[in-house]
Amino acid sequence: MEEKPTDKRFPIVPVAVIVAILAVATGAFLIFGGSSSELPNGAKASKVAGFQGEEVTPHVPAPETKLENYNGETVNTGSMRGKPMLVTFLYTHCPDVCPLIASHLGLVLDELGPKAKDVNVVAISVDPKGDTRQTVEKFLADRDLKGRMDYLIGDAAQLGPVWESWNVVSEAEASNPEFIAHSALVYGVSSSGKLVTIYPANFKPSQIVHDLPKLEQL
Repeated sequence: MEEKPTDKRFPIVPVAVIVAILAVATGAFLIFGGSSSELPNGAKASKVAGFQGEEVTPHVPAPETKLENYNGETVNTGSMRGKPMLVTFLYTHCPDVCPLIASHLGLVLDELGPKAKDVNVVAISVDPKGDTRQTVEKFLADRDLKGRMDYLIGDAAQLGPVWESWNVVSEAEASNPEFIAHSALVYGVSSSGKLVTIYPANFKPSQIVHDLPKLEQL
């Protein structure tokens, strides 16, 4: 992913890119991480003892997001307080990073076992045209995430303000417009609705599993 120039609607600062090549039977995935400069409300993040993700300082309120999921149900993240929440930004036609993030979030839920019901997992679309109810349902079904992850969609007018509130990049690649250059973080939100931790796209499920009890207490 190459850095994108700043525009007036979505102010962007240079994005630090973490690149890792994971060999697989059919090829390799290129993994991109984000930087704390992408956080809402000017918050910063750094590695501290106690968390396996980076801790966000200060613990700013997570932006409230209200959109429909693929079932046409309205989901309001502001009503999800009382449980930790994991938020990420994906698109269903993504060839590498998004499937990895989604699959690893599924592994987090698998590791939690019965306690998985005590965490909310939310994906928000960065592709208004490509993320339809049908494509999202298939994306989740292929990864055994139906009923375990809320995947929120909308048109550009609905999603644009959401990206802006989260300070998320979402732009079509100039050389290949079917692909979307986008922020690839997982955000850890506390039970009280505060943004507390962030994780890069190539996070280990065990990192989030470790941090969730702390998010539950904050």
